[in-house]
Amino acid sequence: MTPDTEGKSLVELLDMLKPAPEPAPISMVPQTWGWGVLAVALLLVVGLILVAILRRRQSNAYRRYALKELDRCQNDPAKAAEIVRRAALVAFPRSQVAGLTGADWTNFLGQTADLSGFSASALGNLAAAPYRKGVTDPDAAELARHWIKSHRSKGVA
Repeated sequence: MTPDTEGKSLVELLDMLKPAPEPAPISMVPQTWGWGVLAVALLLVVGLILVAILRRRQSNAYRRYALKELDRCQNDPAKAAEIVRRAALVAFPRSQVAGLTGADWTNFLGQTADLSGFSASALGNLAAAPYRKGVTDPDAAELARHWIKSHRSKGVA
């Protein structure tokens, strides 16, 4: 015991203690350059993914619009055929699509989407619907919906 502490109570001794020093604040900056590079690379990858998603969404906007129009056409084959034609004009070069009629048009539709689940008569009715009045075909709107959702531009001459 030292002379300062002799005869003092425990409370007095505790009051004499110096407070513990506060630790230095912890920095949120990475201590090595590798973590910084990893953070930049991660941000770059996330940015590229977002750009790709936005581009895909923008490039498929015509599909969403065509499907909304198709919902409003109330299974009218002539309107469904018109919507398919307009969607094809957006998706493919005008010179490739605009002049197609009859068998050429149905061949084009078959080449650009898998229409194996639909009958040839449904495809023919969809192609001929704009030129006939009063034609009703419940499969025409479904065929149009399927083509709009599934067509692809690869492999078409």
